[in-house]
Amino acid sequence: MKVILLEDVKALGKKGQVVDISDGYAKNFILKKKLGLEANSANMNELKLQKAREEKIAKQQLEAARELAAALEGKSVTVQIKAGENGKAFGSVSSKEIAAAYQQQCGLELDKKKIQLPEAIRTFGVHEVPVKLHPQVTGKLTVKVQEA
Repeated sequence: MKVILLEDVKALGKKGQVVDISDGYAKNFILKKKLGLEANSANMNELKLQKAREEKIAKQQLEAARELAAALEGKSVTVQIKAGENGKAFGSVSSKEIAAAYQQQCGLELDKKKIQLPEAIRTFGVHEVPVKLHPQVTGKLTVKVQEA
């Protein structure tokens, strides 16, 4: 029996795949637990429509991420931290502080989890910070760290 999987099933396949399995396994496990649907013509058409919708949404998200990356390229954010002895930075700048400064200065919200700092910024000056907006799109934000 051919079945369309609605969820990932270990050792069988991933969501959206059409697999050929025995009738007993399909009726007693897959269909009973609503892990899949019988692969008839109506369900196959619904699967095609659903995949087309998901593809369209993925394209829209990718385009929005590219636009945001282009907007980030020209912008810079200024963050102030205290200076310790001899003009050295006292403390560091984290992704949370960068996201808060971006929202305050630019008026747009940026998720702190998307800001990828290899390590916290501990020096004054201008730093390029990568921002992963989408699995395929990474933008760069300029962060100016100044003495408070």
